[in-house]
Order: sequence, then structure tokens, then C-alpha cells
Amino acid sequence: MRGEHRHVSQQVPATETVADDTDSLAADARRTLADADLRDAVVGSREIGESPALEIRADRVSAVLDALRAGLGLDHCSAVVAQEYDTHAESVYLLRDYDEPTRELGVAVPVPLDDKRSQSGTDAYRTADWHEREAYDLMGIEYDDHPDLRRILLPETWQGHPLSRAYDQDRPQIVPFRENEQSPTDAGASAGGAGDTDTMFLNVGPHHPATHGVMHLEATLDGEQVVDVEPDIGYIHRCEEQMCESGTYRHQIMPYPDRWDWSGAGLCNEWAYARAAESLADIDVPEYAQVLRTFTAELSRMLGHFLAVGAYALDVIGDFTATFMYAIQARERVQDVLEAVTGQRLMFNYFRLGGVVWDLPEPRDEFFESVREFLGEIPERVQEFHDLLTANEILQMRTVDTGHLDPDVAKQYGCTGPVARGSGIDYDVRRDDPYGYYEELDWDVVTEDGCDNYARLLVRLRELEESAAIVDQCVDLLETWPDADRTVQASVPRTIKPPEGAEVYETVEAAKGELGIYIRSDGTQKPGRFKIRGPSFSNLQALPEMANGGMIPDLIATLGSLDTIMGEVDR
Repeated sequence: MRGEHRHVSQQVPATETVADDTDSLAADARRTLADADLRDAVVGSREIGESPALEIRADRVSAVLDALRAGLGLDHCSAVVAQEYDTHAESVYLLRDYDEPTRELGVAVPVPLDDKRSQSGTDAYRTADWHEREAYDLMGIEYDDHPDLRRILLPETWQGHPLSRAYDQDRPQIVPFRENEQSPTDAGASAGGAGDTDTMFLNVGPHHPATHGVMHLEATLDGEQVVDVEPDIGYIHRCEEQMCESGTYRHQIMPYPDRWDWSGAGLCNEWAYARAAESLADIDVPEYAQVLRTFTAELSRMLGHFLAVGAYALDVIGDFTATFMYAIQARERVQDVLEAVTGQRLMFNYFRLGGVVWDLPEPRDEFFESVREFLGEIPERVQEFHDLLTANEILQMRTVDTGHLDPDVAKQYGCTGPVARGSGIDYDVRRDDPYGYYEELDWDVVTEDGCDNYARLLVRLRELEESAAIVDQCVDLLETWPDADRTVQASVPRTIKPPEGAEVYETVEAAKGELGIYIRSDGTQKPGRFKIRGPSFSNLQALPEMANGGMIPDLIATLGSLDTIMGEVDR
């Protein structure tokens, strides 16, 4: 198991090779590729944090990824990072094992700057579809054999690729009307189907309460049945990654993560950045600060889950006055606690590299009493939700056996969090790649094997109880912690400049699932590349697998069960 932070190795040029340990994953990967007659596909190697990475030929991507997935059990493509250097561009596929997430392997695919073209990895990992489209959209890397290579976050009429070094930031984005003019053929297809088919095209959103944000669903219907649905995202894309690349590690990046998930789970997001930056800069976090982080992060998770449960009642059975308002009331109680600690109710900005910004409020006894009073209400509140929702016959009819997601399909799309655990996938970064104080506490990973909308709801309700149990244990620890050992932040240099070429990928278990941060240093106090892996991005990509073949009401129930937050989808 890895510790709270990892030492980082500098990038090795493609012509050099990191010494192989015969028992290492890198050695196993080389043997697997050799057995698949792909020895010549590897052109170099390096390390991403403590994880090995192979550099491969751009025309062998599909075969290499398929061999690693089948031969090594690396069935989770967590993210795809696209980036440019002075000499070349590359795509990095960050692979993991759902059963043992600390088995990590990077697969880097370098391509020349004047011909940024690589083979697609979608045949091996279905989730690579959206990730590669994003890489094309923002970086301009093209992927041969991709099933649908087009922009995903920016409009189709956008000129240039904003994260590419060749991008002209002064070029006006003026698009003549004819570029968006609807042709008669398109108009006929939208109105009643194309040709002699009986299907109908239906727009859901982008301004629709059921989309939980500015998202557009392009649905094709055969009567009341959904033949196909495609999420259209990017309406609130702000290039958060580029914003983070413009800020310094020490202070200027930390305020951004709160804004990726405005359901209140921002402290988990702050932890993702903190974990990556601390690993990159070799910063240790005091034990007391780890407890404070765990305490506040679980309260933040509860904020997200309360909103998810309340909004789901609104989506599926239209229950505003009871369930939704009960959930909002419970959220307010959590926000009262977090406001007392952080000074904020939503955009907390409480974490700092090396710890947190300050200790718990005084008088501590009164604070702990208020927290325990709230925790004492949780069992009754959760039971109320069960009475109103899971025991509700109408909700059962809408959610049981709808939105079905097989575990193998969920893995292909890189699903994590309650979406994956609702399909019986026993995967939780807090336990499987422990950080903070989780390893010292008594709690369980919640799974349900129903694989449907109902199972995902059950997971969130049960996780509320587990989070409350974690918070309760943290209160016991914080209350008895010796005064002399209450160090909230390590001594961190005023200016942080990791070695040039150093890179790291770290993840945490956010409210929606696995939130990952990739950082590559360029030797300055600002990241050379900053990549955000939002769990909702991958979870939402699986929507067609769950909704196609169902009814229109099932589509709304299924979308709500994903609990997507468009801030972390669009970034």
C-alpha cells in the first residue's frame, strides 16, 4: 500500500529505460507484451510518482492496451492525459486494477508536434472515447479508429485547440450564422425522424430541472421508448485546468477545487489537489491535520449525498415538501458545522498544502456537543428517507430494474463511487489506496448488487450512515488529542518548485467517485500540466448503456441516479 504521499521521479527521456525490478508491474507488463508479440511496441519507460509508465508506438495503442487489460487485469482506465512538450506531444493512459488500485501503470504515447496523430484506445477501454475526444478538443491530438472523434467541451465551430502551444489566444471566435444554420434535412430529422423511420428526436435541456445543471440530452425516441441518448456537455466549460496551470502551488490553486462540485463536496476536491501537490513536493502532513481532514471531508460527503437523495425524490416522485426539504434541512445542519470550522458554507478553501488552515473553533466542548447532537439525529433521518423513498411503491416502480448497469460495463466506462458500488463493484479509494486517517478507523465500504437505479439510491443512504460513523470516531479522537500535538499544518516552503519533469497522479474518493489529479512540473512554481479526472465525467458517459431501450421516465430516473455535477464534468 502507498502512504499518504509518494516520492516523485523525474521523467526519463524515451531513449532511456528505468531499471526493471523483476517483480515489478513494469516487468510484468513487458513480459505480457512480449507474449503478445508486442515487444517492439515499447520505445521507452519512466515513472509517474512511484508508478511505472511505458512509452509505446502510436500505431500499437489498441493492441498494447488490450493486452495489458486482458493479461495483467488492469481493467480500469482512470484517465487519459494529453499534453505537449517542446519536442513532442503525448497521450498518457493511466491504468489501474479495480480489485487492487495500487497496481498502477501509465502508458504514454508520444507523437511529433507536426503530426499529432495516435491510434485510439477505445477498443480496449470504452471510457477512452470521451477522454480522447477531450484531448482532441483541447490539445488537437487526433485518434485513428476513434468511433466519433469530434469536439466535446467546446462548440464544433471553435477555432483552434486552447491547450496547444500553437493556439492563438488573440484569434477572435467569430462564427458566421451559416455555420450554425440548420439544413432542411436536419430540420426534418429533428421534427419527426429521418427518412422513412418512425423515430422522433427530442431535446432534453440544456435548461431542464432534471439535468441538474446546464446539460443537453439528445434523445431519439420510438414512441415512449428511448432508442438512443447522447449527453451533450461543455456548456459551462471554463478551462479550469488552464486556470490551475496559471496559479502557484502554494496558495493560488486551492480555491478552485471547491468550484468543481458545488453540491458541497468541495473539501474532498481540495484533498485531491493537496494529495497530488504534497506528493509532488514531498510534503508530510501532521497526524492531527489528517484527522481534521478526514473529519471535514466526511461532512462534505454527507452534504453531497443529502442533496443527491433529496433531488432524486424531486426527479422521480415530485416530492418537494417532504423528502427534498428534509434533505435540505439536514444539509443545513452539516453546513452549520462546516461553517463553524472553515468560515464558509459552500466554497470552503480550508485545506492547505501540509495540512489545514486552522484548528477547530473555541470553545471546543460546545463545538463537539453540537456535532454529537447532529450525529445523534442521523439514524432517525436516514430511516425517514427509507420510509419516504425506498419503501415508497411509486419510487420502487420507477427505479427497480431500470437503469441497469452490469459490473463489466461499468468497469469499461471507468465508473466509480456509488454508481460502481451500486453494481456490486467493491472499489473505494479511501480503503484501497488509504490516505488521511481512514486506515485507522472502523467503517465499511457499501455495495449493492442490484445494478439498477434503486441500488444506487440505497448505496448513498447507507453511505450517509458510514460517513456519520467516521465523523463520530474523528470527534472522539479530536476531543482527546493532546494540546501539545495539535499541529494543523506542516512547515511548507513559501515557494514550491518541484524538479522539472516530475509528475504524479493521485486520487481520492469524492462524493461522486474517484477524483484524480495529474500534475507535471516544469521546474517553476506553477504546474506545467494540470489534469482533473472528475468522476461524473466517466459516470455520465455510461448513461446510454443504462437508458437505451428504456422508457422516457426511466431516462430521467437513471440520469438522477448518477448524481452528476456539471462543474466537474465540464470543468
